[in-house]
Amino acid sequence: MNFSSALPLRSLRPVAQAVFRLVTGFLFACHGAASLFGVLGGAHGGGSVPTLQWPAWWAAAIQLVGGALVALGLFTRTAAVICSGSMAYAYFSVHQSHALLPIDNGGEPAVMFCWTFLLIACLGPGAWAAESLLRRGTVAADEDGVAPVPTS
Repeated sequence: MNFSSALPLRSLRPVAQAVFRLVTGFLFACHGAASLFGVLGGAHGGGSVPTLQWPAWWAAAIQLVGGALVALGLFTRTAAVICSGSMAYAYFSVHQSHALLPIDNGGEPAVMFCWTFLLIACLGPGAWAAESLLRRGTVAADEDGVAPVPTS
């Protein structure tokens, strides 16, 4: 039995990407809101990070704004690359100095968010992205949601 013909998984790909993007962006934005505003019962003890303090405030701002942009599907690839980079920075500057492996240094969430956002940056937003509403009437995308590269 060939599962690729039995299940319409390929047709669900844009929707699965969209749900993955929405959930990831929302969770990341929640981390930022918890750090900046002391809401949502975050791991930061309910306090907020002092304004403009390096790197905590900037990381939280990237989490809130970048996570919201990714969740909305607006400037998705750019926001996802910035979010991925911020998590790579967090891992190597905060967690790695405590132990080599993420399981030992508490850096698993940073590693997972880093690679998750890199995947979103590579795959794009999927369905239900705000940027697709902004592009209506421009170049149509193929079935994978990737617009063709114009040739001259």
